[in-house]
Amino acid sequence: MSAENRDRLWALSREVSFPAGTRIFEEGGRADHFWIIRTGAVHLDTHVPGRRAPIVETLGAGDLLGWSWLFAPHRWHFGAEALSLVRAREFDAERVRALCTEDPVLGRQLALACAEVIAHRLTVSRSRLLDLYGPHSAVRL
Repeated sequence: MSAENRDRLWALSREVSFPAGTRIFEEGGRADHFWIIRTGAVHLDTHVPGRRAPIVETLGAGDLLGWSWLFAPHRWHFGAEALSLVRAREFDAERVRALCTEDPVLGRQLALACAEVIAHRLTVSRSRLLDLYGPHSAVRL
């Protein structure tokens, strides 16, 4: 993303913090914000009926927290909890979506950046869930 477009997005953000143990959002909840983590760590988890929500990834400084805000129906695909004190830049999703509509080039750049994050998160989540729930012994023929 160009420096100019990065600056335009940054102008829509504000500094926030989350104490350790804070549930930042719940899977299935309304995705109306997203964050760029500056310091600290966040666990992403997913609902598994009858079990405690497994952690599928841990995010840290420089990571994007939240991508569900970009795609209708704007509901979180994971849950998120602050593992430690988290400082982040918070973005209002509605304002960012409006900027993307107003400037399709910026919108495309942001969508592609988010698509890379989504692809990575799905791969990591799949691997983590296979580690947790897949077969643990070799198949013998």
